[in-house]
Amino acid sequence: MSRSDGEAVAPLDDDAPKGEQLRRTLQELIAGLGPGALLPSERVLAERCGVARMTVRRAVDGLVAEGLAYRVHRQGTFVGEPRIVQSDTLTSFSEDIVARGLTPGARVLAQELMLADDALAAALERPPGIAVVRIQRVRTADGEPVALEWAYLPSEDFPMLERAQLGGRSLYGLLRERYGLTFGDARQRVSAVALSAEEAELLDAEEGQPAFLFRRTTRRPNGRVIESARSLYRGDRYEIEMRQQ
Repeated sequence: MSRSDGEAVAPLDDDAPKGEQLRRTLQELIAGLGPGALLPSERVLAERCGVARMTVRRAVDGLVAEGLAYRVHRQGTFVGEPRIVQSDTLTSFSEDIVARGLTPGARVLAQELMLADDALAAALERPPGIAVVRIQRVRTADGEPVALEWAYLPSEDFPMLERAQLGGRSLYGLLRERYGLTFGDARQRVSAVALSAEEAELLDAEEGQPAFLFRRTTRRPNGRVIESARSLYRGDRYEIEMRQQ
């Protein structure tokens, strides 16, 4: 892949703060090049913009921290993939992806019946040993792995769900269509974690890479638990949007 030569980078205006100008200039450059493009070297940017290389490095560090760019050792700095934003409302992965103009997909790793241990039974508010449908999938956006999902649902509420042709379909959409399900309240917690070697391999990422782990309990309007779920999202492709009123 060829590197941008910096011709699209205009010299900075002497009458405005260099740091702010450089940040805007780099953001415009990134928007014009598109995901995966190789950015000009720090030397080229410094010469073209008339600033010190340390100033360029700090600006690029900020873009990397925000996920707008990423570095590859001995290769350079590249334009990052656009992040998928999850709002603080209850939506499925498929709904989030479609809303951003991407195509959702999935690879099913497990779809089977199991008996709930004490911890899972407590999360589902059911007796220990109850039959549960376990669904584990790799979720994709435009074919790229973005998340791992584990969903546990009481089999007595969703008979034969373990045999449903799920694939890349929205689980919530299937529950609405097949079982006439109406969703009520959902509580979700998120924490920052590092990907294990196995998780990283499934997500086409690096071991130890930052990720978001969501733990969710979803209920019917009458309060009965629908599912206990975990979702693991690549930190470089996902961010969370929250609103306060």
